[in-house]
Amino acid sequence: DPIKDYRGMKRNTDDFMTLFRSLKPTICKVQGHAVAGGSDIALCCDLVVMADDARIGYTPARVWGCPTTAMWVYRLGAERAKRMLLTGDTIDGRQAAAWGLVVESVPAEQLDARVEELADRMAGVPINQLVMQKLMVNQAFDNMGLQGTQILATVFDGITRHSPEGRW
Repeated sequence: DPIKDYRGMKRNTDDFMTLFRSLKPTICKVQGHAVAGGSDIALCCDLVVMADDARIGYTPARVWGCPTTAMWVYRLGAERAKRMLLTGDTIDGRQAAAWGLVVESVPAEQLDARVEELADRMAGVPINQLVMQKLMVNQAFDNMGLQGTQILATVFDGITRHSPEGRW
């Protein structure tokens, strides 16, 4: 049932986007792999810090999915988002930081300390300032059509999973 599928995937997307819409700043710490929905969760956070050897990607793009949050496009721009989504490849933390997908990449043994430093730095800013800055940046994404793109991506996600290749 396409509507049942859409409702389920939209619920997932809405859940992921609570990180984006939260008034509190969110930081994602990536070690190991952030793939498929894990990459959606990471990219919905305000800041992402990865270990140099961690991997991020949307591997279902090869046959069985479309990232319903569409955050790849908003974080990378069209060409690099296409590079990732037309191949389903993953990249390491160094490349993700170089491309601007994540704010920073650090050696794995420094990951916890670096995320704590960043959180402590933000904790020194008045809450009202943090909220207003986050709302302003998020509004820019909304002005660029984020919600409409997510609706389309969620429909396409269901279609990909129910194509002959996806069903196989």
